[in-house]
Amino acid sequence: MRVLKIRSDLENARVTIAEKVRELRRSRHWSQAELAQQLGLSQSRLSEIEKGDGSFTAEQFLLILQLFNISVGEFAAPSKRKQNAEIQNALARLGAVHLQESTDVLPSEQLAEVGNVVREVLIAAESPRHITALAPVLVQNVDRLSWVKLDSHFVETKLERRFAWLIDNTLEAVRQEVAYVHSRPWASVYRRAEVILSNWLEFLTQADIAHRSRVALKPLDILDNDIRSKKSLEETKTSSSDISLRWGIVSSLQPADFVEALRAARDSV
Repeated sequence: MRVLKIRSDLENARVTIAEKVRELRRSRHWSQAELAQQLGLSQSRLSEIEKGDGSFTAEQFLLILQLFNISVGEFAAPSKRKQNAEIQNALARLGAVHLQESTDVLPSEQLAEVGNVVREVLIAAESPRHITALAPVLVQNVDRLSWVKLDSHFVETKLERRFAWLIDNTLEAVRQEVAYVHSRPWASVYRRAEVILSNWLEFLTQADIAHRSRVALKPLDILDNDIRSKKSLEETKTSSSDISLRWGIVSSLQPADFVEALRAARDSV
């Protein structure tokens, strides 16, 4: 029975991927022959795969992600895909305009508020791209955010260090961009963000020091959800940035990833 279930799950996954690739291809108005050529396949082979009678190689799958500018999460179950699309749309509307919006997904009332989007993305931590996209969202909504309310929520959920980690990475990215950007409007936006973010980072740093003096240190916060073994945990810890180490966060994300998100959002305007 277990073997049959595994086989069924694999078949379902293959069908889900096939349906999604067909949907993506049609959204670009590409023929099977056009996509097949880019993937190094024959048109007949792609036709078989789209019908669920075959699967892509790992290299072809990675190429599909690049061609359509999407993440692996797009191939999750339909309900999960819808939730991810809602989050991505909300991020794009709030300043992360480099992310591709799904036009067939209606706006979510729950994600209309900036703070709710920040909480949803950072607590779930399912997509590294969504996490780094929070940098342009914070920067462009720095005066709209209810910072006290947001901080209280992360304290309640015992994830306050994750919130501080996000602010620290975003602040580092902003400081790098202030020195790089020559456009007056953007420079003004970044300087305002730098003031607010540095003020909150100082507060959270002092709060963390006070907390550590009263209670035992907390265990590491394992942010990356693809860490599934002790070996991958140790490897990620070794490569974690100074900011991640400072806040006890285990993640492969680096400050440079947040810088890239800021630049991508700015270049997309």
